[in-house]
Amino acid sequence: MFDKLFEAQQKAGEVKKRLDGITVTGTAEGGKITVTANGNKVIQSVAIDEEFYANADREEIEELLVVALNKALEQADNVSQAETAAIAKDMFGGLGGMFGQ
Repeated sequence: MFDKLFEAQQKAGEVKKRLDGITVTGTAEGGKITVTANGNKVIQSVAIDEEFYANADREEIEELLVVALNKALEQADNVSQAETAAIAKDMFGGLGGMFGQ
């Protein structure tokens, strides 16, 4: 039992390292704002088009920044779930036969 727990902890660490190396982006208004994050939902950078920045008002920039951030975090969440599911399948895939699947 402790072997499985230790293996699960190791696998979780491996997933975290892999997610650190995965980059996702979220954009708003056709790329006028781009947010880059890693698979662990850590924001890496924010880029705002200079012309857009010069001509937009603060409220518009803030709204689009929230849109881009949410898109990047959603993609990071999707990648994280996929990686976690793959590890779970590797670890527990053989259990399906126990439940008639």
